[in-house]
Amino acid sequence: MTDQPTNIPPRQGTPAEVFAAFLKLGLTSFGGPIAHLGYFRDELVTRRKWLNDSAYADLVALCQFLPGPASSQVGFALGLMRAGWAGALAAFAAFTLPSALVLLVFAMTAASISGPVGDGALHGLKIVAVAIVAQAVWGMARNLCPDKERAAIAAVAVAVLAFVPGALGMIGAILIGAILGLALGRGTVTKVHGPAILPVSRKLATGAGIAFLGLLTLLPLLATQGQALAVIDSFYRAGALVFGGGHVVLPLLQAETVATGWVTPDQFLAGYGAAQAAPGPLFTFAAYLGAVLGPAPNGLTGAVLALLALFLPGFLILIAALPFWNRFRSIAQAQSLMQGANAAVVGILGAALYTPVFSSAIGDLRDFALALICFVLLTAWKSPPWVVVILSVPGGIALALIP
Repeated sequence: MTDQPTNIPPRQGTPAEVFAAFLKLGLTSFGGPIAHLGYFRDELVTRRKWLNDSAYADLVALCQFLPGPASSQVGFALGLMRAGWAGALAAFAAFTLPSALVLLVFAMTAASISGPVGDGALHGLKIVAVAIVAQAVWGMARNLCPDKERAAIAAVAVAVLAFVPGALGMIGAILIGAILGLALGRGTVTKVHGPAILPVSRKLATGAGIAFLGLLTLLPLLATQGQALAVIDSFYRAGALVFGGGHVVLPLLQAETVATGWVTPDQFLAGYGAAQAAPGPLFTFAAYLGAVLGPAPNGLTGAVLALLALFLPGFLILIAALPFWNRFRSIAQAQSLMQGANAAVVGILGAALYTPVFSSAIGDLRDFALALICFVLLTAWKSPPWVVVILSVPGGIALALIP
């Protein structure tokens, strides 16, 4: 079997064109990964006609199946398809930089915010995080736990984390969920529209897969050699284990930064709330966390290390999967396995909703009332998350100023 890719149309774009298109998306794409995929379709399928709907649907299905940031993976693959590897890097940089820079600036200035007004504003950001994570749990539960068996898998995941907290418990919960999903056997064969038209050979894909697993194995061994390697190890592991993208990264990052004492719970929740007001991928929360790390490297260096380490595993596994995707998803057992793993992810995020999100942000009934108002705005009024975040700031200030 040849290592050369097939069915690849001539490249019709340039890295500069890709950068411009994704910079526009990076500045305007609010609302999380599902909304981002809608923005991508409008801009790149409908308006620019880079590819057709069926090819786009296949690409989205792949990226939602794999661990990692789904919308950023789709953007990376679209840049790759349009202008080769330089186009892939251009898409990643343009879509990621706007929100990463916003969160870096927030990280560098948040420590100077003091007094009742400043403390109240930060408290409002912590409270709105409760509403946003609750909305994510609610929506994911309806989609990924539609029957009593998968709801039970989510509950088992919470129970696992109750007795084995941290990254080890999350890995165990996902593995148990996958095994239970495979036993349920609810998977069905997905219709395949055709081979992915991306310039990735089997040899390159195999190399990316080896790199993905090699780094996951070797980085923990190297982490004792210095704090920079420990940071890379922690964020790489979090990025490698995120099934579902978006909000699911919250408990993983919490386990790697708050539980280790690198970031305080207040810093973590304030940054997470601020991340909801920024456009682009939620994974840029890593830039904030890297900047506010207690031990060095922090600041700009920490932000860059954390950001790249969090995104890298998702891109490696995407490259590894591309040539094999059509065959793999024709296997019903693979779908069953992922259904169980996704149900476990709902439980993991539900556990994070309780701690650290709710337990750190809600101190009394007034805090709970503001969180409930934010939740209703998000779910019943369908308000964009960034609007609710902005409204939560004066709410938090009011709670601080009113005795």
